[in-house]
Amino acid sequence: MTSSEDERLMRRALALAARAARQGDVPVGAVVVCDGMVVGRGYNRREQRQDATEHAEMMALRQASRRLGSWRLDRCDLYVTLEPCVMCAGAIIQSRIRSLVFGAKDPKAGACGSITSIEALSHNHVVSVQGGILAGESRALLLDFFRQRRAADRAEGSKARRRQKAVDKISQKAGPDQAAQE
Repeated sequence: MTSSEDERLMRRALALAARAARQGDVPVGAVVVCDGMVVGRGYNRREQRQDATEHAEMMALRQASRRLGSWRLDRCDLYVTLEPCVMCAGAIIQSRIRSLVFGAKDPKAGACGSITSIEALSHNHVVSVQGGILAGESRALLLDFFRQRRAADRAEGSKARRRQKAVDKISQKAGPDQAAQE
């Protein structure tokens, strides 16, 4: 059973997911809530920053930890539009999140029931997990994004060209001195 509060917070995560899509990244958004207040927000920036760890959950957890002054987020709940991957599920457990609420299942990489169930493994912390909150809206956002991306890839001629454009854009922002250091 879902509460109106769960739906309200998932809608905040969906707004962040839409922001990721507008910036050319997979539309996943996340919010961390502590005592009724949003203390962390994040959205995917993998493509934008060319960093595999720039997932919505990781950004939201980092922001919440900084804001609360502790890596222990045991009074916090995480709302995310897509079932977390193994990396994010591990970070959720390590940060001691009290509960995880997610939207759509991820049949290719989901670590909370789809390809594995990391919360069922023996850990020193147990996270309460609830999936399916506004799953249809989360799934629709993802399907639309990938439909548009496939069309763009066909128009560009390949994924490789799109990826190279993203890398070139980052290099231009960094400037010639920073690009040479990397």
